[in-house]
Amino acid sequence: MKLGVCYYPEHWPKERWVQDAQEMKKIGIEYVRIGEFSWGTIEAEPEVFNWRWLDESLTVLHEHGLKVILGTPTATPPKWLVDKYPSMLAKDEQGRVRGFGSRRHYTFASLEYREECRRIVTMMAERYGQHPAIVSWQTDNEFGCHDTILSYGTEDLRAFRLWLAEKYQSIEALNKAWGNVFWSMDYRSFDEVELPNLTVTEANPSHRLDFQRCCSDQVVAYNRLQVDILRLYANGRDLVHNYMGFFTAFDHHKVGEDLDVASWDTYPLGFLDQEDIYTATEKHEYLRTGHPDFGAFHHDLYRGCGKGRLWIMEQQPGPVNWAPHNPSPADGAVRLWTWEAFSHGAEMVSYFRWRQAPFAQEQMHAGLLRPNGEHAEAAIEAEQVATEVKRLASELGVDVDALVSLPSAGSVALMFDYDACWSLDIQPQSKAYRYLFWCYRMYEALRELGLSVDIISSKAEFDHYQMLVLPAQSYVSPELTSRLESYKGVLLVGPRSGSKTESYQIPENLPPGPLAKLLPLTVERVDALPEHMPLQVNGLWGEGMLQHWHEQFKTEWPVLLQDSTGDPVLVGSGQRYYLGSCVDNKVLKASLNRLAEKANLAPYFLPKGVRIRQRGDLIFAFNYSSIPQIFRPTKALPLIGGAKLAPCGVAVWKKEQEKNKK
Repeated sequence: MKLGVCYYPEHWPKERWVQDAQEMKKIGIEYVRIGEFSWGTIEAEPEVFNWRWLDESLTVLHEHGLKVILGTPTATPPKWLVDKYPSMLAKDEQGRVRGFGSRRHYTFASLEYREECRRIVTMMAERYGQHPAIVSWQTDNEFGCHDTILSYGTEDLRAFRLWLAEKYQSIEALNKAWGNVFWSMDYRSFDEVELPNLTVTEANPSHRLDFQRCCSDQVVAYNRLQVDILRLYANGRDLVHNYMGFFTAFDHHKVGEDLDVASWDTYPLGFLDQEDIYTATEKHEYLRTGHPDFGAFHHDLYRGCGKGRLWIMEQQPGPVNWAPHNPSPADGAVRLWTWEAFSHGAEMVSYFRWRQAPFAQEQMHAGLLRPNGEHAEAAIEAEQVATEVKRLASELGVDVDALVSLPSAGSVALMFDYDACWSLDIQPQSKAYRYLFWCYRMYEALRELGLSVDIISSKAEFDHYQMLVLPAQSYVSPELTSRLESYKGVLLVGPRSGSKTESYQIPENLPPGPLAKLLPLTVERVDALPEHMPLQVNGLWGEGMLQHWHEQFKTEWPVLLQDSTGDPVLVGSGQRYYLGSCVDNKVLKASLNRLAEKANLAPYFLPKGVRIRQRGDLIFAFNYSSIPQIFRPTKALPLIGGAKLAPCGVAVWKKEQEKNKK
């Protein structure tokens, strides 16, 4: 694992750059990301360029042996460009312009803005594509941040109509797919189709789903435009984009197909505070460490989007400025988060940022350095990690660079599908239900059992996994159906799977639709429950509460869990099982434990706040709780730390049996 940092030389006097580079090296920093917000600095006037500051900063970093990730500056188009092309600005769902004055002020569908992006990225790539300091390029920055994927302007309408015409070929096909006979919504041509906003009541869900798909595809095309340029001029450099936490407005798997590495920006405390998924108790317990599964969930998700390669582009080093509340991390939390990322396969962890800026919107956002240039607490922890990484390599008898080749795959696969997420978010039926949160809670239960999980797309191969979990695969394609039918491992299919067709209609044979052969049952009706109406569930595999979503289905399969009236909740036998309700952590964990045992896995019931992750022979243990905990894996020797985990404690163990085989 390598350490990096986000740096903004344009924010600081040039006389400071050498000192910054020297201090980075001393701490153990090897990678430096720069440039992603610099368009106005590079081109303050149209066709008037200032490359000198970037040339000189690259020279300083290179002379000190630092490797640069250069960002394309397209997330922050300058004011003169906005004035030239006002139609490039996005519009919100109410039709209001999202204007200049912060960042991400563009719609992905604007052809005029894409051409400007092509121009500036080409100029940068021509100038720096083979620069010896640059080892990677980041495209833009945080696609969709501040809710900027869905835009409702003239450029978006033009793109949507073209997208629909290409997909459906005829307006008759669109009318049928959308069910436009309902409420007399038939169109005579694609030119009559409007955007699904400002309607009197709810817009057609098929219309909304296709618009979401279209907007996602605009992101894919926009990213590909930059990638194609960088492949031409910066051949041999890794191409990466930095995704965000709990963000599902575009298909990250599709964007990732054009990139070499997936990275993401992880802010455990900020997301704990602002996300509705977390209870008040969780927000209190993990105030200074973040929820134990927040980082892990996204590491495993984005490693899948990156074809097995993962970087952390922005790691929270201290208080942020954008959450409802912004506490400081506990002592040791930054070290904990860094090691957690490595345990999930991260090749590099980069801290945001090098030095806290005393001006503008993010002046209260901490860095490794304070605004006066002194080292903050996170700098000390980063230096500790750099030392420990060398120690781990020495213990294993390998070079530090060889650590990235350690196996990172898990034994359990959890399927996460962006299209399913959009589908179920459009008509959740219960305000308490969210696809993303249900997937997260299933992942959490698996992690609490000490299982190492890979999060995969619906198109990924899964035959080699011992256990496969589909939390809520609403549309199941014929190709996926075929692969599921031939899967030999233990399969758990969750509620709402097979409940929609590709065009967002209920299947003729009722849910689980195309999975009816695989899962011999029929869902006849559902309860979409409010948060305050949980129901009891019990049976051979445990007891607890069901909440948010409860299906009533008929089946001849053995019933393993049932509700208080005797209706089935979890059914199955052999290798195949169906869970027809969202259930609480207690019964979910008990059921997943049974399934893991059937898959010949060896679950742990971990102490509260403790999580583990396996990479090959290594077992990593982490304590997110505020009290000491004990964890000792069987037949393993400690390399870093030991069985007693202090708050924010980290331990690394090596399995004895693997060692003895040599």
